[in-house]
Amino acid sequence: MINFTINDQEVSGAEGWTILEVAREHGIDIPTLCHHGAVEPSGACRLCMVEVHDGRRSRVVASCLYPIQAGLKVATDSDRVKNVRRWVLQMLIDEYPGSARLRALAEAHGVKPSRFKSSNLEDCCIRCGLCVRACDEVAGVASLSFGNRGVNKEVTTSYREPSPECIGCGTCLYVCPTEAMEKFFNRVRAVA
Repeated sequence: MINFTINDQEVSGAEGWTILEVAREHGIDIPTLCHHGAVEPSGACRLCMVEVHDGRRSRVVASCLYPIQAGLKVATDSDRVKNVRRWVLQMLIDEYPGSARLRALAEAHGVKPSRFKSSNLEDCCIRCGLCVRACDEVAGVASLSFGNRGVNKEVTTSYREPSPECIGCGTCLYVCPTEAMEKFFNRVRAVA
């Protein structure tokens, strides 16, 4: 077992575990959107950021990707971490105000929507890729993927048509951290 501290609390975890896994094992809350235990972590949402001091320097890292090391000092609620989470939530809630989950997280962290209005009031997909990874890694069918790039990036199926590979298992619906997959799934099924 590897021993280190999270918020000055002594914790331990197995070789290969991440900070997030150890925190959850010990009941320490670190908010996430794009993480699910059934798929490999990607660090896409950046909400799980924590401050790590390894004896030489202190930096803010994604806890879902950062492997534990003996002697680490991890802070989940430092001023730096709170600031990063507020900025991440501010950008998400401004871009995707249609998500009830995002609004609840933003309110819990004291973030209010900005004065700038989003043009995508119905869009609540944060492009975290959790549905795409779950479709591939859990269901094993890979009927979802990302299409386009940059600001036009979207979750889609091949040729934007109903996927013949889709088995209708609902894994993508289950893992989606916002209501986006439900809307996408209903839209794709309506076309079929």
